[in-house]
Amino acid sequence: MTKVQSKRSILLAGLLIACLALGRSMYADEGMWTFNNFPSQKVGENYGFTPSQAWLDHVRLSSLRIAGGCSASFISPGGLVMTNHHCVVDCVEQLSTAKDNFVEEGFIAKTAAEERKCPDFELDQLVEIRDVTAEVQGATAGKTGDAANKALHAKEAELQQSCGSDPSVRCDIVSLYYGGIYDLYRYKRYTDVRLVFAPEYAVAQFGGDPDNFNFPRFDFDIGLLRAYEGSKPVASHDYLKWSANGSTDGELVFVSGNPGGTSRQLTVAQLEFERDTVFPARVPDIAEYRGELEDFVTRGPQQAREGKEDLFFIENSFKVLFGREEALLDPHFFGIKVQDEQKLRAATAADPKLAGDVSAWDDIAKIQELRKQLYWQNATLGSRSFRAGLLGYAVTLVRAASERTKPNTERLPEYTDQALVHVQQALSAPVPIYKEVEELNLAFLFSHIRRDLGTDDPFVRKMLGDESPEELAHRLVNGTRLEDPKVREQLYKGGEEAIKASDDPMLRFAKSINGDLLAERKEYEAQVEAPTRAAAERIAKARFAIYGTGVAPDATFTARLNYGAVKGFENAEGKFVEPYTTMGGLYQRATGAPPYKLPESWLNAKSVLNLSTPMNLATTNDIIGGNSGSPLINKDASIVGLIFDGNIFSLGGDYGYDAAQNRAIAVDSRALLEGLRKVYHFDRVVDEIEGARR
Repeated sequence: MTKVQSKRSILLAGLLIACLALGRSMYADEGMWTFNNFPSQKVGENYGFTPSQAWLDHVRLSSLRIAGGCSASFISPGGLVMTNHHCVVDCVEQLSTAKDNFVEEGFIAKTAAEERKCPDFELDQLVEIRDVTAEVQGATAGKTGDAANKALHAKEAELQQSCGSDPSVRCDIVSLYYGGIYDLYRYKRYTDVRLVFAPEYAVAQFGGDPDNFNFPRFDFDIGLLRAYEGSKPVASHDYLKWSANGSTDGELVFVSGNPGGTSRQLTVAQLEFERDTVFPARVPDIAEYRGELEDFVTRGPQQAREGKEDLFFIENSFKVLFGREEALLDPHFFGIKVQDEQKLRAATAADPKLAGDVSAWDDIAKIQELRKQLYWQNATLGSRSFRAGLLGYAVTLVRAASERTKPNTERLPEYTDQALVHVQQALSAPVPIYKEVEELNLAFLFSHIRRDLGTDDPFVRKMLGDESPEELAHRLVNGTRLEDPKVREQLYKGGEEAIKASDDPMLRFAKSINGDLLAERKEYEAQVEAPTRAAAERIAKARFAIYGTGVAPDATFTARLNYGAVKGFENAEGKFVEPYTTMGGLYQRATGAPPYKLPESWLNAKSVLNLSTPMNLATTNDIIGGNSGSPLINKDASIVGLIFDGNIFSLGGDYGYDAAQNRAIAVDSRALLEGLRKVYHFDRVVDEIEGARR
């Protein structure tokens, strides 16, 4: 046993009396647990089943992460993969044409030969977790600001590269407890991923925005894929079998997935910054953008096809942000966060070995004042919009050309040798580009930059020159050739010389502003992120000493397992909501008008369906965005459902978990097979699924 392993063992065992005083009921089924720190004993005490290490390993290897924000799982030995429709809709849209609109009409590969490769898709299977805390913390010890960031990035690149240069292997450094623990996650990467099945949008997203984050629900939100390697289906030795009988009310269930990110262990000062600065700025902006898209999709059938997917995700994001803001504005909820912090600070101050770390909370509070000064510049120039669409391609090409001339350990993290595998894949992917949508998005971005920074700001003057936001967007979008993947590949291979020689207006624009974007990023990372990380590590040290790792780390879009039970809840009106809906309820809810209009396939199949079949179900599992597509399994590691959403009370789950009302929502496993067999007559795949459980 190494020193690092000894330290982890001490942390895992170090639950002090203070932790126990929090009480079992406080945490209930809360926690998005890492696979190497899952509370099996606690599950055994509460539910009578104690997951073994072999069980945990099997579930981990059967589970997958979809690069880009979702989860999935192997469900047959032939590489068949299950996730949500809204997790594959990008692929479905990319394979669609004006003639074959697979988003609206659905897609079924009746034979293996008809399974179609997704242009830009990656599945990651976590095969190893290694503690690298000592190496990372040792590299940054005693360093501050830019020096600390450079040391961190260099050590991360070095550790990632220790995994070798095989493009099918991916290694990420994962920070847990805000720097308290660093792990190296080694993944098997699958990039030849083919679409097998996607239902019609109308039934996959039945109820649309009105039903989103609500329950009862009646969605058939499933997408099936197959992982290939060497032009052959992957032999998936670990996969999840299908439950023969589904679940029952009160039954223990688990969710294995990749929750995108939570903020439960942020300090009160950081939460106040989110509440008072971030949300008042972001919520109105996203509402305005939603309005722009709502107008765009009414311009004609082509615009409706091109903008529908963006509108769906923007509506989802708006509701999520609004729910999070409401949680932080709730005096009772925020009061609990304040009390929890006060208890931890008091316990830290009372321990002579930890008393020196009490100032870490004050340090973070001071950093928030600086964040306020830098907020608009960072929120504007650090915008993800500079990394999306045609402009995103241009910025990526400019940076990749420059970063590849540097030693691997001196590059930006997203351009290390390990990261370049995905960069090249994204640049070469034959993804359709809709120029009207691109122009809409860029005009919106440029106008908001001018609004936020002011007409006289040096960056705004450089960006716009004598043009309006609309004129600049039109010129760039209609003059570029970056929609052609062959052009992008040539520019990538040509490196800096090709970038310098190109007269592409989008590329020239990206090059002209790249220095400003990187300077802003460097300043923010040095003045805000580095000192925040240093203070957070001190708080993590205190939290470990007092609570051990008996509290799950915040989510980081990495593999997590949580447990809960099938259970209803009391809604806002005080009425108890049963945990199951039925297929019959789907037809009762259908009105014939969107978003409650069923496709013909479902209307025609009504007479042959068992309408008492459970359709969707609610559980107490602790999930967040990123868990979409996660398998819902029982103690036998058999599938009983497919996670696709949470209820309205789960929107505050970014900051805390309420066992009484937070609910995860899943498509019932029985409804999935009933629909695949009787609505879509997809016997080929149903036979594969049912055959795998024998």
